Amino acid sequence: MTTTYEHIPVMRDRVIELLAPALEADDALLVDGTLGLGGHTEAFLEAFPSLRVLGIDRDREAIDQASARLERFGNRFVSFHGRYDQLGEAVDSLGDGRDVQGVLLDLGVSSLHLDKAERGFSYVQDAPLDMRMNSEDETTAHEILATYSLDQLADLFRNLGDEKLAGRYARAIVSHRETQPFGTTGELVEVLQEATPYALKDRGHPAKRVFQALRMEVNNELGSLEAVLPVALQRIALGGRLVVMSYHSGEDRLVKKVLRTHTSSSAPLGLPEELPEHRSEFRDITRGAEMATPEERDANPRSASVRTRGVERTRKATR
Repeated sequence: MTTTYEHIPVMRDRVIELLAPALEADDALLVDGTLGLGGHTEAFLEAFPSLRVLGIDRDREAIDQASARLERFGNRFVSFHGRYDQLGEAVDSLGDGRDVQGVLLDLGVSSLHLDKAERGFSYVQDAPLDMRMNSEDETTAHEILATYSLDQLADLFRNLGDEKLAGRYARAIVSHRETQPFGTTGELVEVLQEATPYALKDRGHPAKRVFQALRMEVNNELGSLEAVLPVALQRIALGGRLVVMSYHSGEDRLVKKVLRTHTSSSAPLGLPEELPEHRSEFRDITRGAEMATPEERDANPRSASVRTRGVERTRKATR
């Protein structure tokens, strides 16, 4: 099978610019915690001739395709099959006991998942209600739709999908499954369309946020993000950098909260002078959350919702 790679990674040039100062040293190590089809990793390996990249992905198919794409870089690229919250385990598997110079987390769903209808991530193509990034996991979107209570579904669509019609959609789903279990994405889309008030039918596809919420729940995306951030920050060497690309308000809020904690002084209020041990271990390298340029958003719709934040380690705490 021949695979083509036409999709340009979101904010590729800006992400390289943000991480570059940490990656210019000989034999620097970058962890791409969300390898996908390897677009970002390929760009980094091309830009930094001595760089090594450890690519993590929970999807074996993504690893296989990315590995084929990156074969020309030889042992400068190493893959690890797992979730990005296993970053510490992945780095330890290299066996050299070192910190890393850069970590990139490009959250959300990859092109592989969106473009393969049979994976069930897209609401524009009929497919089984799956949505697992790792096909070896047990929980599917079908199981969630069949077992979650009305309140659980409403909370899910509201919290992970920012869906204003969360309660209405949850009631429609529960009503439908009482007579007929959901089988495919097309059936779910039909129910959501029927439940959408006529006046709102021209305000975006009614399934967009529901599908996002289901995908995030199936793959425990917020839980994985919450777990990986402290590990990534701990593993970054002095002068190293972390960049996180979020596509959902809940993700960005979590990233902002954690990074703010690590870029703030720990000195008690009222001290006349900040002592060295109270200085923050990291500094911001972005001004708030950066967005894709208008030109990129026009050329690549998948970049429209990205929010990118980054920090650099300025001090190693003494333990």
